[in-house]
Amino acid sequence: MAQYFEPSPDTNANFGNSVSGQANSFFLPSVYSKKVLNFFRKASVAEAITNTDYTGEISAFGDSVKIIKEPVISVSDYTRGSDTSQTMLTDQELTLVVDSAKAFKFIVDDIETNMSHVNFKEVASSSAAYALKDSYDAAVIATMFSGISSSSPDHVLGSDNATDLAAGTFDGTGNLDIGFGTSEHDPLDVMARMSRLLDEQNVPEEGRWFVASPDFYEVLGQASSKLLSVDFNAGQGSIRNGLVSSGKLRGFDMYKSNNIASTSNAAGKCMAGHISAVATANTILSTEVLRDPSSFGDIVRGLHVYGAKVLRSEALVGAFYGID
Repeated sequence: MAQYFEPSPDTNANFGNSVSGQANSFFLPSVYSKKVLNFFRKASVAEAITNTDYTGEISAFGDSVKIIKEPVISVSDYTRGSDTSQTMLTDQELTLVVDSAKAFKFIVDDIETNMSHVNFKEVASSSAAYALKDSYDAAVIATMFSGISSSSPDHVLGSDNATDLAAGTFDGTGNLDIGFGTSEHDPLDVMARMSRLLDEQNVPEEGRWFVASPDFYEVLGQASSKLLSVDFNAGQGSIRNGLVSSGKLRGFDMYKSNNIASTSNAAGKCMAGHISAVATANTILSTEVLRDPSSFGDIVRGLHVYGAKVLRSEALVGAFYGID
């Protein structure tokens, strides 16, 4: 006897069906674009440590944003009845160019969509967003580190060298061997030196950040670290079981990223700075949904464009470190 199955009123059951001319009603481009962007912003370290005010001013690859740098005003002594000296203002202009692009593309098969208990839209959105975050973070952090001032002022501590610098020495050929032995650099002392260099450039304390790879945080969480003491820093920004708690360390908001660890000879590198040091702009430029001509499924693809510009190199500090 033939059986007839009533179509389900649940739209999820008809996930692969064409609705109102759309290849897939659940992959409407405008809805999907927002979903990916939301995941991306939650995951990105680069988004948290850069000035993103200019993101809303871009709409296409190749767009540029003209940024006017705040002028420096001179102050002079004043004597009654005499002329005052004046500063001729100049508008130093910096350009942020959206010159990088990344894309994603995947196929959602109709059978998988209709028979699986997994919400493929959520899974695909999360996966695409993480991939975009990873490539975006790597590119932006590389731009930031390469933009650190290396002279007048010199804000690069140590060098990408396998040789260890002597404890207490921050300049020269060699890395900062971090640890808590007498011949090692206490990682907190490294952060304190970074903070001092920013202080000397009058970089505001509010908005400072620090980012390092997981191995740096592993050293911070060792049993000999002062951060394990409840009495240290009044518990603010202390470490419990190797995890950085809410609060600050040496005045920095703390971030962790694998995308800062690329070195040739040193074990790794870390970076600190102020949120105003670098400007970034990014957007999910477009998403498209097409029927796959060679299978029963939908092709979903998207384009992410972005750019980054170092505005204040003196507000960035980097360090190469080693771990024995």
